[in-house]
Amino acid sequence: MVSFGLTGDEARHAPEPFAEAFAIARDAGLIPAAHAGELAGPASVRAALDVLGARRIARGVRAIEDPPLLARLAAEGIVLDVCPTSNVALGVVAPLSAHPLPQLLQAGIRCTLNADDPLVFGPGLLQEYETARTALSLNDTQLAAVARTSLEASGAPRTTMEDAVTRIDAWLDIPDQAATPPDPRGTPAARS
Repeated sequence: MVSFGLTGDEARHAPEPFAEAFAIARDAGLIPAAHAGELAGPASVRAALDVLGARRIARGVRAIEDPPLLARLAAEGIVLDVCPTSNVALGVVAPLSAHPLPQLLQAGIRCTLNADDPLVFGPGLLQEYETARTALSLNDTQLAAVARTSLEASGAPRTTMEDAVTRIDAWLDIPDQAATPPDPRGTPAARS
């Protein structure tokens, strides 16, 4: 186990009852991760940081509403695990082209792309990368940075992470790779 998380509707459940459990998890060296900033606004992200000591925020897209919070997330290297398709399905963002992922990246926020329960919301991880390219106009460098962040913040063994990051960097060096986004598993995607 590498992380300790809290999921669910942060608008209905405050983080305070979980503070002690998160303290124990942090003391044990686990990555503290909490769902916040999706169904509740920026205050829920602040609470996850201040009460739980979260280093990863599942979703967090509503932090875009609070410029001082954005600056804090960037300065502290907090990772937002973003799920564009489910953000739209849940009515957090509409339309998809208005998703704040490009602005979050521009603000220096470390973000990952994720598939939020494909049985409920549909797309898997590769489709989320394709959506980020087509609907959000992320370029190769941005997509590679997102994939790199997902590895660097994963808690994976150092050699595994470094090997995968090397493969992402190699993918960036391939001429004319625009048709194929990086494979979210950290290996160069097959070219057609």
